[in-house]
Amino acid sequence: MITPLFLGNIGTGEIIIIALVVLLIFGGKKIPELMKGLGKGVRNFKDGLNDIEKDINADINDAEKNSNYQK
Repeated sequence: MITPLFLGNIGTGEIIIIALVVLLIFGGKKIPELMKGLGKGVRNFKDGLNDIEKDINADINDAEKNSNYQK
């Protein structure tokens, strides 16, 4: 498996530096708003995946019912 260079062996020191840079760029007041927006985005993405999964399962169940009627 190929690992991108920027994702390999990230440690505590790198995470702290990234957090400090984010704090300097956005400020302390904007970070909660950014995290709230990120959380909403992730929730919407998961809801969308669940809806697609339900649609696929419903189509499979309908196809199985139709094939049972044809027998």
